[in-house]
Amino acid sequence: MIELPVIPANQTSRKPDWLRVKLPVGKEYAHVRGLVDEHKLHTICESGNCPNMGECWGAGTATFMILGNICTRSCSFCAVATGRPLAVDTDEPNRVANSIKLMNVKHAVITSVDRDDLKDGGSIIWAETIKAIRRESPGTTMETLIPDFKGIWDNLYRVCEERPEVVSHNIETVKRLTREVRIQAKYDRSLECLKRISDFGLRTKSGIMLGLGETEADVYETMIDLRDAGVHVLTLGQYLQPTKNHHPVIDWIHPDQFAKYKEYGSKLGFKYVESGPLVRSSYHAEKHLFDQVAS
Repeated sequence: MIELPVIPANQTSRKPDWLRVKLPVGKEYAHVRGLVDEHKLHTICESGNCPNMGECWGAGTATFMILGNICTRSCSFCAVATGRPLAVDTDEPNRVANSIKLMNVKHAVITSVDRDDLKDGGSIIWAETIKAIRRESPGTTMETLIPDFKGIWDNLYRVCEERPEVVSHNIETVKRLTREVRIQAKYDRSLECLKRISDFGLRTKSGIMLGLGETEADVYETMIDLRDAGVHVLTLGQYLQPTKNHHPVIDWIHPDQFAKYKEYGSKLGFKYVESGPLVRSSYHAEKHLFDQVAS
């Protein structure tokens, strides 16, 4: 297959025009923005400066991070601090649930840092958070973007048993680059995690960042692996370097190449494929609850 051209990042000091972000606007966005500011609520949408914040908030979707803001892993792409996390906050599930209720979130995406320091991998707080959200906002649907729990599958099943509407685990990059990009993670372990989620009977989702030095063949290989693991929903987006100390952007991937990956994903049989420069793992998350072949 002939690859569409990409722009090596070292040939330009500025982002391409297709990565320009529109300022968030709209009545619903303004309402949620006001609640977040007034009550000092915390969302990953805001702290991560997500380019899709306005669109997602306008659709009633927001993303929250649990189990603190210090990760036990040191992935080269991630801006989250690495170190020794603080003690688990057992009241956190209630605070997250109250925030979701106050914001009137229709679809909540919950994610977390990796907590390899905990015997349960943080899975008890995960389960309690899902229960609290169901108790406070029974009409709110959920996507849980979970870690791999170091392959301790009883911890994974503790989350699955609460049956959130979507369970997501990001493969993040292609097989060839995993050791470089996800230092403490394992490509095959992530695939097994996804396969176990799918076999549990839950809608399964994963995401890939592009522009880290992968080839088109690398991406196709990973897409096939994810399909074979039973993944239903796939996201592909452009990697952006958080700081100069993180993995550099190797290529700026053109929107036409993202469209090509979307078409390929549709042919593979994914129910949804979100593929574009500004796509992030929670992009259009509220639309991934229904059976529909990727188009």
